[in-house]
Amino acid sequence: MGIGSPDWATEPGPSGQSPAIYPRRLPEPGAAALLRRGTQIAQIATRHFIHAALRRLHDRGEGRLTPADFARPLRLTFEDLGGTFIKFGQIMASSPGMFGEEVAQEFRSCLDTGPPVPFPDVRIRVEDDLGMPIDVAFAEFEREPFGRASIAVVHRARLHDGRRVAVKIIRPGIEDRVATDLDLMQPFFEVLARQTGDQMAGSVLQLVDGFRIQVGEEMDLRNEARTMAHFRQLLRAVDMKRIVVPEPYTEFSGANVLTMELLDGVPIDDLAKVAELGIDPAPLVEDIVRAFFLLMVRSGVFHGDAHAGNMLLLRDGRIGLIDWGIVGRLDPATHRFVLRLLAAALGEEDAWDEITEHLIATYGPAIGIAVGMDKKEMTAFIRQLVEPTLTRPFGEVSLAAMLQTVQLQLARAQGVEAHRRSLRSIVRRLRFQRRVRRMADASGGLFSDFDRGTFLLSKQLMYFERYGRLFLADVPLLNDRAFFKELLRAAPPPGAAGGAGAPGPGGGHR
Repeated sequence: MGIGSPDWATEPGPSGQSPAIYPRRLPEPGAAALLRRGTQIAQIATRHFIHAALRRLHDRGEGRLTPADFARPLRLTFEDLGGTFIKFGQIMASSPGMFGEEVAQEFRSCLDTGPPVPFPDVRIRVEDDLGMPIDVAFAEFEREPFGRASIAVVHRARLHDGRRVAVKIIRPGIEDRVATDLDLMQPFFEVLARQTGDQMAGSVLQLVDGFRIQVGEEMDLRNEARTMAHFRQLLRAVDMKRIVVPEPYTEFSGANVLTMELLDGVPIDDLAKVAELGIDPAPLVEDIVRAFFLLMVRSGVFHGDAHAGNMLLLRDGRIGLIDWGIVGRLDPATHRFVLRLLAAALGEEDAWDEITEHLIATYGPAIGIAVGMDKKEMTAFIRQLVEPTLTRPFGEVSLAAMLQTVQLQLARAQGVEAHRRSLRSIVRRLRFQRRVRRMADASGGLFSDFDRGTFLLSKQLMYFERYGRLFLADVPLLNDRAFFKELLRAAPPPGAAGGAGAPGPGGGHR
């Protein structure tokens, strides 16, 4: 790739409103590859879990593992396995609402971990992608990465015109590893469910489905470059000057290499380093939340991985939002559902009935059977769960408690004790859940655009809970009600010009 702005850098999406996304095709692993990786997973998991398992047999009999028992060996297992498992460790680190505070804290190291790629391999990757020697593209290029994530490594460099840049490079061979891991992860988490309870494992299994879709997009860095350019333009349009999206330098980027503006800052949840800067992050975090909803309401598009590790408090007092590999894009029906959900939380009573009707239309009779409620009872139950999450201060909100309430109701509907972890109780719950899932699947709701889009959005709200508790404990998610009401009033109809278009490959992820 030569110097100059390539065509892919500015290519608009199908609607002219959002960037074009083209997922990379993952290879299909053969039986030998699956056997090798499966053996490695079993050996590593056994090594790390053997002591916890022996303690359970000795001390607890039929009891279940506590977070203190499984969090550390699970984290060590993920780190040793690398790649896809580290990616899931990052999600767990950023979602105490889903996995619990103790597990999230244990997995904090996964937010920036992984082995460096040998520099000769980095050089080959960069030169093959850019079509030029590395010293022609860059005046300086640091040999050691300063960022080591699951899919890529990031090196500091300097262009010949003096600009300091971050260069993100896809790990060589990661495509084969990810494809193999995804084919093996489901049975791994089904075994894990018998040890930790089905709620956590069920959440991770849903993440596996979403990851299958998003990973192909994330591993072609041209998608991320387009997305960054798109959101930079959107933030300029709404005049949010304290939020920074790095500028991509597309003439020095390709499918496996992304060169972008280097932001000088510290992760927003590194409290010691944040304190050293002497900058109050609370107003900036409020700006992030406001910008997230503003852009999502207007366009149906949102950053799908804005966890605390991807938010940098910059030394100049702004906040940087990095890592745009995962972006959610709501189809028109899901976009409207989310708008009605916000309207309901802001006081529009009729919207609660619409929300229930949409869920029933999507999942069919399965949803009523699952919770053992008629439509009126279900509306009240949904309101009981959702309204406090959006309107109460972060310090009073617990998504973990909300998920537990759902689990209790599901169990109560079938006369099953939700807290029992005997093999018989787990089997009964799983049988019931499989029956409900088959019904939901028959309706077309499971893993639909709606299912995937709202799950990715829910995951992002869990991220908000984490740094909301850190910096905005007395502030609710929908703090400025006048702002949100005006935002909804001025929102274009979903699917109209300026709104969300139809989803591309993979449904609710773009």
